This record gives sequence, structure tokens and C-alpha cells, in this order.
Amino acid sequence: MTNAPARGFTTAEFAARTAKAQAAMGTSGLAGLLLMTEAEVRYFTGFHTLFWQSPTRPWFVFLPASGKPIAIIPEIGADLMRRTWLDDIRTWAAPAPQDDGISLLTDLLLPFAAAGAAIGLMKGHETHLRMPLGDFERLSGNLNGLRWEDATDIVRGLRMVKSEAEIAKLWHICAIGSATFGAVPDFAKVGTPLDDVFRAFRGEALAQGADDVPYLVGGADQGGYSDVISPPSSRPLKSGDILMLDTGATWDGYFCDFDRNWALGSADDTSRQVYEVLWEATEAGIAAAKPGATCRDLFHAMQSVIARFDDTGGDVGRLGHGLGMQLTEWPSHAAWDDTIIAENMVLTIEPSLSYDRGQIMVHEENIVVRPTGAELLTTRAAPELPVI
Repeated sequence: MTNAPARGFTTAEFAARTAKAQAAMGTSGLAGLLLMTEAEVRYFTGFHTLFWQSPTRPWFVFLPASGKPIAIIPEIGADLMRRTWLDDIRTWAAPAPQDDGISLLTDLLLPFAAAGAAIGLMKGHETHLRMPLGDFERLSGNLNGLRWEDATDIVRGLRMVKSEAEIAKLWHICAIGSATFGAVPDFAKVGTPLDDVFRAFRGEALAQGADDVPYLVGGADQGGYSDVISPPSSRPLKSGDILMLDTGATWDGYFCDFDRNWALGSADDTSRQVYEVLWEATEAGIAAAKPGATCRDLFHAMQSVIARFDDTGGDVGRLGHGLGMQLTEWPSHAAWDDTIIAENMVLTIEPSLSYDRGQIMVHEENIVVRPTGAELLTTRAAPELPVI
């Protein structure tokens, strides 16, 4: 495995992100942003913890129109937050269901309410309010005159385009994922229970240097799999199975997200053909991923190849998405998404196909968009269906 990049980010990186957000806020007439979801809080502060897995405590960061972000967080996180670049950290003893940070938020935002200012919140697709709705209603009731405006486009626009420091982390975790997939034939054998394959994959990814494997799905069955989101069964692999594993391993808080397919013992003609179609569709998606193209363009480039095998159209949804601190990020390679591809976007290329008796096959790679086109972050899958 290649040498890992430095963990974390420099203060200059966070200052640059904040300055870009503040410039966009000025254009939009926002006096600040209130952030409360993990990726956004981490993006602007560097606050990185697994404690988000607990739903008990809310966490807030306020990004003013000028100056550093302000953290309003439970006291349990104060020590970690003090290690970030923030200076203003306000805490309360949580959980406190009657006042989980609401008084502190009210005190901070009252001057903005008195001025009739607009504060940005994430309201759009793929966002959520990470605080009790009742608390938000109480907060809003305390702030007569304050206007909550949608800031999704501001934050999403920043996060879609990665810095070189972010891309270095994504290169590293994709290399770890590629090395892990390369070891699968060593432990995915005929007779091995599928859940044991999953356990072995997680262990191999950790041995290769991943911090965690929070996402691992897949399937295996005769001639193809029909479900790729269920937990693995203990069914032993059989000759004639098509096995797929799809991983979201992480390193320093950044994900890879790609899959690989194998045939066990031998591969039938249909499975080979479907695999080759998806491999070519992936090539088309990679070739189309250039600055100035749209996500719709990527979708149609892949779908035009898939249509050679299946011209019914089908309910294919999207054929890939953004990638970074979250397993799936904006945008979506879909017929409805006119997001313009920009340099330094990190994307998945993920065509899929349904065939025969309800089987599906998915093929996925991770890329970074450069001035002249896409560069693979993952080690490209073999052009023919591998047989174990």
C-alpha cells in the first residue's frame, strides 16, 4: 500500500472553505448558516467523531457572514472541538430534553432576529433537520423576525468540488479498496458461507489500512443475484453463482464506493454478456465525465450502451453519484439531473442492468474529474467476468 496522506486538514483549508461559503452567503443575502448534520459540521470545523451514531444529542455550528464558525455543542464534545481551528465553543450539559442547546442558540441568534435577518438552513434533497422538530419550533418561536432561507445550494456547491487534500484521501481509500477486492479470490470459495465472505472482506480491508468498513453489501446466487441491500445469509457459495460485493470503506472520514463481480466455478453466457455490457457502459460514463458536461450527459452515455442489451428503458433510477465524506453525495447521474460536471468533482460511475428471471448486475468505479477528463481512483475491473 502506498504511503498515506496526512490525516486531517490545515487551518488554511478550513479558512478557505469558510471564506467561499461567506462569499456565497453575501451574494444570497444571508447573515449566517446554521449547520447541524455531521458532514457539514465536519466540513467547516474538522470535528470528526463516531459519536454522531448516537441520536441522543444535537450538535450545532453557526457560520456567520464574517469570522470563524461558532460551535454550540454538548459538553462531552468540547475537548475534541477545542482541537479544531474554532475559538468560540459554547456548551451545555446534555442530554437536556427541556433545553438541548435552545437557550444558547436563542442568545446567539436574537440580534439577527431583531434585525430581520435571513439565516440559511439545509432544506433541500438529501438533507435533514438533525434536531427534534419540537425544539426547532421552540427556537423559531423565540426568534420573531428571523427568516430561515434554504442554503442547500451554497453548501452542496462547495462540497461537490473537492480540494487536492480531499482527493488525496479519496485516492488512498480507493487504493485500499482495490487491494481488498484483489484478495477476494483467496477467501471466496465454493462452499464458503456468504456471511463468512463478508467477514473476511472486512478483515482484509482493515489489514490493508482502512479505518472502518461501515458499508458492505452484495449478493450471490445461481446465474446472478437479485438483491444487493440485504444482510448476507449463511448460504454457502455454489459453483455457477455470480458473487458481487460493494464496499464503502473509509479512511480519515472519506469513503470509497465501488463493487466487483465474480463467477464461482464457471460463468454462463448471459452473465458474461451482461458483465461486458456494463463494463462498456462504465467506459462510456468515464469518457463522458469531462468539465462542462452534465450528469444527464453521463446518464445517457451509459444508458445508450445498456440499451444494446435491454432497450426497454426500465426503472434504472440513477447510474452513479458524488462521493466524499458520505458514501453517496450530490449529484446523481440521472436523466433529470442537469448539474454541470466541474474539475475536481469525485464521482461514482455505476451502470446496472436487469436480466433473465429478475437478476441484476451492477458495475461501479470511482473517478476524479480533471481538466481533460476523468482519472480513475479505483483499479479498473477486468473487462471480462472473472472466474474463481
